[in-house]
Amino acid sequence: MKKVLIANRGEIAVRIARACRDHGVASVAVYANADIDALHVRHADEAYGLDGERPADTYLNIDKLLAIAKRAGADAVHPGYGFLSERADFARAVQGAGLIWIGPNPETIDVLGDKVEARKLAQQVGAPLVAGTPGPVQSAAEVLAFAEQHGLPIAIKAAFGGGGRGMKVAWRMDEVAELYASAVREAEAAFGRGECFVEQFLDRPRHIEAQVIADTHGNVVVVGTRDCSLQRRNQKLVEEAPAPFITDEQRQRIHQSAHAICAKAGYVGAGTVEYLLSADGTLSFLEVNTRLQVEHPVTEETAGVDLVIEQLRIADGLPLSFSETPAPRGHSFEFRINAEDAGKGFLPTPGKISDFRAPSGPGVRLDSGVESGSTVPGTFDSMMAKLIVTGATREQAIARARRALAEFQIDGIASVLPFHRAVMDHADFTGPEHFAVHTRWIETDFAEQITLAPRTLSVGGDAVLRTFIEIDGKRHELGLPSALLQGLAPLGGNARAAPVATGAAAPAAEEGLVSAPISGNLHAWLVEDGAQVKAGEVIAVMEAMKMETQVTAPADGTLRIREQAGAYLDAGAALAKLEG
Repeated sequence: MKKVLIANRGEIAVRIARACRDHGVASVAVYANADIDALHVRHADEAYGLDGERPADTYLNIDKLLAIAKRAGADAVHPGYGFLSERADFARAVQGAGLIWIGPNPETIDVLGDKVEARKLAQQVGAPLVAGTPGPVQSAAEVLAFAEQHGLPIAIKAAFGGGGRGMKVAWRMDEVAELYASAVREAEAAFGRGECFVEQFLDRPRHIEAQVIADTHGNVVVVGTRDCSLQRRNQKLVEEAPAPFITDEQRQRIHQSAHAICAKAGYVGAGTVEYLLSADGTLSFLEVNTRLQVEHPVTEETAGVDLVIEQLRIADGLPLSFSETPAPRGHSFEFRINAEDAGKGFLPTPGKISDFRAPSGPGVRLDSGVESGSTVPGTFDSMMAKLIVTGATREQAIARARRALAEFQIDGIASVLPFHRAVMDHADFTGPEHFAVHTRWIETDFAEQITLAPRTLSVGGDAVLRTFIEIDGKRHELGLPSALLQGLAPLGGNARAAPVATGAAAPAAEEGLVSAPISGNLHAWLVEDGAQVKAGEVIAVMEAMKMETQVTAPADGTLRIREQAGAYLDAGAALAKLEG
């Protein structure tokens, strides 16, 4: 393996490019139009444009990625996480093109990506499991029969889904039928397949996972555990390793079953086996993620292992550099630094970062995809960076995390830093004798008022104007003195300011307008043009940075739609008007 195409963007692409350099192989970046000046592009040895704006036209376009790999002379592909990382068809296409796939075999991805099949495999090796249906259910009557046999609450889940989509929890018998129908509709819309299965639902559970890595020589090692309970809408915000406040027996059960599941599946590469742990100690297998996880750095810090280097070694046919679970060396937290305003319900806030001042000092690591001057596009994930803080003990790591979060400053767009600071002062999370956080803690127990994130716009200009040209699709950089181009502002590459979520478009003064609450894609209208709507009624859904935001009617009236589903709009843009 001599040159790796990184089929991703942002901080994980930077992370992989650095590992490639450490391992002695070249790296090739790819970029959407909005990412031409992104940090991951500058960290790679070469960069090629994907000629598009949206994920489907860029980082999800298999043909474009393989064409660039061929053109650049890459002999391997690393998918990172997200995008195509868990797509067996991409793995097969990479291998079919004669390239090395840095990940599990496509057959393994197929088996473990099907939640019903993964559950069956977990049963075969004796992994802890709550009761569930043996396969997808065919009707609401089957769901009712399961609930009558095993009791409520139950979870109805998309068999081929993830991220919380296509999942409904029933607490009463009279809502089971409608929730089943809703789960099927949502699964069909999100994943193209509506099959759902049912299992017992653990109320207020913790989310525990085991990092596993395996080579082609039959070595399977559980590297350690993590706790990822601090989530919002099934999206993790803070993770830590090793998982705190679990018994030796629970940790052993997690290690043993995770090893058995991966060994049975013939697993190769880095992967994660996830579990739920209820307050009464019930442990249940959840799923396997057949890729590198966002939160892998906390395991690296506490295990002393570079997991991306291990991925590269495995792809080269080498054995793992260690053969058994490393003894944890201290405790580590990871904070996802998302471009979201926690004071406004975690609304995404794409735009330009005027100032990005990261912390440093003992125990602090930053994996970032941005810097001062970077633009955060509204078409991709909201995560800008990851702050990883490590100490000899959990208590020391908490103290260092408070210090690091206080030092961290991001201006120009909002971030979740105020939320992280509040969490690290909350006894439910930092208490020395108990851990009261669960997967729905933010929605049910967290009552702190997060102030709106201050955002200031940068002033002044750079001494050197940096701009870019593409020659036959390959990125090249130019640097010119800004004084040379005074009076030629349109050539500066920044003529159009990036939108921010708090900005209002000029038409907002028009009476009766329904305005976009965020910058993003108008995903769908839930009512038709000309419909009579009531104030507060949800009439549309917008999507930005992989998060959905509801659009509600500001008043009663007749809806006159102005923008069609699929359009990308700035915050404040007029979506529709209410008449009468």
